[in-house]
Amino acid sequence: MSTSAPLGRREALPTLTGMRFLAAAMVFVSHAFFQFVPSSWGAHGGMTFFWSKAGSTGVSFFFVLSGFVLTWSAREGQRARAFWRRRACKIYPNHLVTAAVAVVLLLVEGHAVTTHQLVPNLLLVHTWLPRFDVLTGINQVSWSLGCEAFFYLSFPLLLVLVRRVPERWLWWCAGGVAAAVWCVPLISQLILAGGTPSPTGNGLSVTQLWFVYFFPPTRALEFVLGMLLARLVMAGRGPRIGLLPAGALVIASYVGALYAPGQYGTVAVTSVPLTLLITAGARADIGRGSSALRGRTMVWLGDVSFALYMVHELVIDRVALAMGIDPAHSLNTWQATGLSLPVLALSLLCAWLLYALVETPVMEHWSRARRPAGAAAHRAMAASSTPASAPSLDSSER
Repeated sequence: MSTSAPLGRREALPTLTGMRFLAAAMVFVSHAFFQFVPSSWGAHGGMTFFWSKAGSTGVSFFFVLSGFVLTWSAREGQRARAFWRRRACKIYPNHLVTAAVAVVLLLVEGHAVTTHQLVPNLLLVHTWLPRFDVLTGINQVSWSLGCEAFFYLSFPLLLVLVRRVPERWLWWCAGGVAAAVWCVPLISQLILAGGTPSPTGNGLSVTQLWFVYFFPPTRALEFVLGMLLARLVMAGRGPRIGLLPAGALVIASYVGALYAPGQYGTVAVTSVPLTLLITAGARADIGRGSSALRGRTMVWLGDVSFALYMVHELVIDRVALAMGIDPAHSLNTWQATGLSLPVLALSLLCAWLLYALVETPVMEHWSRARRPAGAAAHRAMAASSTPASAPSLDSSER
């Protein structure tokens, strides 16, 4: 007999919302040290080396989380067009505003902005092109939105396929997808070696770096893994692991990623522990277990984490430019740490403005189609009879 939860509205998962800020903070710290201590980047020691995988781990967390939460919050009969509209309203306004700010700043600073950089970026198709100047052009972090756009376009079909998997096969499918994640760097090593060297100085070609880190179909494996884990949790078959053990596994896998050969440390090593952490957070909320991540402050930080992700690189770069920080004039570890704190505060201020003035108004006014007045009144009457304790969707997917 199936133990799956009904395909209706499910409980909110505030712990996962709080986790979003921690992941965004990891990306911030990685980029901050990259800019403030550029002379030591690539060294196998020191704080810069320790944070070198924080950005890729944080992004991988977001990709798995996205698949998990979208599957968790999906309702029977939801229309693909309505889903795409909500997702577009969630990501595109923030992308458009930060891209416009980035273009203005680049032009003021005397940098060229080419059409082959700008147009693919605005259309969120730049991650399909193995050109480093396109992948990281304009607002560098927007490459991940190109992947998310592909996930969102594919989600209605993927959801149908994932829902058709018999419960007894869910673990096998999740294991197969996790194995596929591990195969991606091997394919890159065997087939894509050679070509234009990447500017990261790690011995990889641009094509190898692109295939493992930027290419939407390969990154979709993490998204699908999150979808399968959501189904496992809904079916009562998810891994039973607490938040602290799951967090310890993530930390251990992160250390392993630092020393992993080739491109295995980019995604593969941390992918499964991240899914266990997300599952543990969801189970903590479902079972009303202890969680320090669902407090009001952490949930608010999680709510603004997407905006923080979109603005932080712009803020970090301008601070480094204003202070004359470059490989020849690099800060030491303690100076970089001290500078990162006020820059994080400034980034959070900018993120809050973007969240309050752009993201929230757009989601409130345009994420759902307008209904006739009669239908709206009928809906309001129906809502008035709903218990006040009825669970809402996770705020990250409203």
